[in-house]
Amino acid sequence: SSGGMATNVGALVFDIGSYSVRAGYAGEDCPKADFPTVIGVTLDREDGSTPMETDGDKGKQSGTTYYIDTNQLRVPRESMEVMSPLKNGMIEDWDSFQAILDHTYKMHFKSEPSLHPVLMSEASWNTRAKREKLTELMFEHYNIPAFFLCKSAVLSAFANGRSTGLVLDSGATHTTAIPVHDGYVLQQGIVKSPLAGDFMSMQYVKKDTDAVREGAPASWKKKEKLPQVTRSWHNYMCNCVIQDFQASVLQVSDSPYDEQVAAQMPTVHYELPNGYNCDFGAERLKIPEGLFDPSNAKGLSGNTMLGVGHVVTTSVGMCDIDIRPGLYGSVVVTGGNTLIQGFTDRLNRELSQKTPPHEAEADRQQHHSGAPLQCLDRRLHPGIARNLPADVDLQTGVRGGREAVCGQEVSLIPHPVSASLSPSPFDTSSASSIVLL
Repeated sequence: SSGGMATNVGALVFDIGSYSVRAGYAGEDCPKADFPTVIGVTLDREDGSTPMETDGDKGKQSGTTYYIDTNQLRVPRESMEVMSPLKNGMIEDWDSFQAILDHTYKMHFKSEPSLHPVLMSEASWNTRAKREKLTELMFEHYNIPAFFLCKSAVLSAFANGRSTGLVLDSGATHTTAIPVHDGYVLQQGIVKSPLAGDFMSMQYVKKDTDAVREGAPASWKKKEKLPQVTRSWHNYMCNCVIQDFQASVLQVSDSPYDEQVAAQMPTVHYELPNGYNCDFGAERLKIPEGLFDPSNAKGLSGNTMLGVGHVVTTSVGMCDIDIRPGLYGSVVVTGGNTLIQGFTDRLNRELSQKTPPHEAEADRQQHHSGAPLQCLDRRLHPGIARNLPADVDLQTGVRGGREAVCGQEVSLIPHPVSASLSPSPFDTSSASSIVLL
């Protein structure tokens, strides 16, 4: 163990999600790094040259060049494929994942990894084999002094001042309800749905496909003299535009979608990068409605997917009956997809209607708070970096010390991070809490 380490060291926190990488110093207000998780990859040609003159990072594999961060990724390059090192929230491509860590240390922290202990979030369904491989990478390659892995749902709950609650995480690739009890994730209660940000982007593409008259002039002109870009890069750039549209225009209706009500909604003007502009009305509500009511989604034949409200109630129903009131009383909402206007209001309404009467009454007896629903920044979950421990000596009972790992079989201690949290009052600025009254 590394118990003799100085108390005030610059512990680093990494939160690597399907959409973005967030990393910073524990105790600071905001992450120092916040950039896309997807990266660009090019392979050198047989003659040893790259398709274009590049300034990317050379990869571990000979002949591979990585382009990481927004400025590098958005430059059109011949034969550059865009890919993600994660699949289903877990690390799949270890070489590109290591390239992301190298880039973060070199370009954002600008410090030697061996000087800083690391706390890293992980998916609640991560496997032991992947945890062990990640631990070996951090100790053996980066030579860090101490390392601690924690479930992202637990961090989100603690960042909102709760050791028990239900964490609803709606991000890019999936929406997940994760019950947390006394700092532990209840694995049997995890419920996942693919209805998330990427799904909504596809709904927009289908919704905005207009019929074209034969012989009509094109509404836009393709740029000339561009490199021969790949389909993956083209799709990534289109998704970037759609995501900006979603954040600027879309709104979740506070009640089930009604065509007549939607027609009365004020329109929002939006202009696409190619100059095409339009006023959007009813589609502002129609597109995100599929998150809560999958029957309204296009392209889902024989749909058995769960809407957001049903994801929560199904998860709670799979837990012990004695803790259900506590879960319903502390629903922590996090993830970038929940930032759509009206998302939390609709969820609050649905949970109020779906909560069984006897559990709602038990919740009223346990929770007397009349605090209004908080609408705060939920994309930077799980509380990086203000809500995570700067005093790493408090972690000595739960972290994996370098001496305990290197040269021996990896042994990870499954323990909540209650011992690693600062003794100061919890900060509640990184997540939103829904309390049913």
